[in-house]
Amino acid sequence: MRQWVEEAQQENSEAFGQLMRHFRGMAYAVAYDMLKDVHLAEDVVQEAYIEAYLNLGKLQEPAAFPGWFKTIVVRQCQRSLRSKRHILLPLDDALHLSEKSPGVAEIAERREGEQLLQRTVAALSAKLRVPMQLFYYYGYSLQEISDYLGIPVSALKKRLYDGRRKLKGALPVADLASMFNYLYEGGRNMLHIVNGDSVGEMLKQGIVQGEVLVWREIYSAGPIFVNPAGSSERIQRAGVLEKTLGIPSTEYIAGCEAQEAKLREFKRYDEVVLWFEHDLFDQSMLAYLLHWFKGQKLGSTKLSLLCIGEFPGIELFHGLGQLTPAQLGTLSGTWQGIGRKEMELGSDLWRAYASPDPGTMSALLEERRGELSASALPFAYEAFKAHLSRLPSVHNGLGIVEETTLQAVRHGALTPMELFPLVSDKLHRLGMGDLDFGRYLHTLVYNRQPLLTIEGAEGNTDFRQIAEFWGRRVAITELGERILDGLADRVEVQGLDEWYGGLHLEGHTVPWRWDSSSGSLVRSEL
Repeated sequence: MRQWVEEAQQENSEAFGQLMRHFRGMAYAVAYDMLKDVHLAEDVVQEAYIEAYLNLGKLQEPAAFPGWFKTIVVRQCQRSLRSKRHILLPLDDALHLSEKSPGVAEIAERREGEQLLQRTVAALSAKLRVPMQLFYYYGYSLQEISDYLGIPVSALKKRLYDGRRKLKGALPVADLASMFNYLYEGGRNMLHIVNGDSVGEMLKQGIVQGEVLVWREIYSAGPIFVNPAGSSERIQRAGVLEKTLGIPSTEYIAGCEAQEAKLREFKRYDEVVLWFEHDLFDQSMLAYLLHWFKGQKLGSTKLSLLCIGEFPGIELFHGLGQLTPAQLGTLSGTWQGIGRKEMELGSDLWRAYASPDPGTMSALLEERRGELSASALPFAYEAFKAHLSRLPSVHNGLGIVEETTLQAVRHGALTPMELFPLVSDKLHRLGMGDLDFGRYLHTLVYNRQPLLTIEGAEGNTDFRQIAEFWGRRVAITELGERILDGLADRVEVQGLDEWYGGLHLEGHTVPWRWDSSSGSLVRSEL
């Protein structure tokens, strides 16, 4: 938030817009609580935006923005109360029922529940009512509400506890949180799809409301198909991932079926939010999900996207998993709605990625580079360009991962533990995890003519089964040195059996290479 304020003070309209989007729900809740009028509250919030924009330069301490902005909202409300005789409207007129087509009984039950909850909350004192609305209706975190209302978190927790206790005595429900989630838009009927367990677990700790689905796939490895859920395609992919990454086939297939079953229930939700990052690991996942949604009838379900490639204060951004819960919380609500255009673009990327002809992806990236950069998918170009750079080089047959790994060992990296951060930092656009990196190491070590050796991994001993593997000593072989220098070709000497999206390269001659000097794909004459 501090960076947004500082940038906004320098007349950065985008940063100011981020601030306003972040605090809109809070401003509206406070305005409505004072005015009891939907339209007046909206007008007041707009007036408060203008006043804040004109006077932001006078704010000396950026961290004080929440309380400063609240003061402006309250002042605008007071002006409105003095100048207008307003019409009272119940809060439920501001809440929209789902656009789906529930039955008459469900509509009646839902409206009755809304009205009962609204009457009960409205009967609370102001010091309990507003925190309850901000936390449960709008899904703000305790710290955000604390900053905005100027109440210590400890006192805020006590007010929420007291509010819940009073509501329990008046409402015939056991789980108040579920009732709020069911009725209100601050997380009501939302599904958040994320890329990793650590992020998923943080989101579940109150950062967002609704359900969280962790999409467990590694589309940057193994064979890729336009429809990876086909029975034969899935069996083939499962077999390759078991062989190269050590993921048991039965476990992989069961996991895929479980997450796809959850995805097929998307129409149960008012909104599905996709949380993804800038690298190939995430962009390939995002492309697949957009491709999948393109083939569905969304009905009244809204599709939204949060996709970032940096975060204030983090010099080298790898992903959402680097963020603290507080940092992750600042992203809640900053996603943008996406539609047919984004789904079609994602589908085109996925089809190109799944094609056995990498020229399809190369042509798409160059022909539609401008469109990609101006879309909600601005990271796709660099991510899929990095994908192509994994192909064997015209110089020595090494892909970018193998080349970077051997160079790191040559320049002093002594163990896999030292190697992995060096390589993953340099190639951060790939979003490579330790499991995937281990696969590359395996191909360099286990060959009749190895390019690397790892202490204790002689013979047929798979280093992934070696105790304390990450601390073992790594060394480059004489052949590895020769290939690095371009005096021999890795493909010709070692051979290859590797998948690059939908492209399978195997043997000692391959039809496709990558020219890093020109950043282009080269078709070889076999």
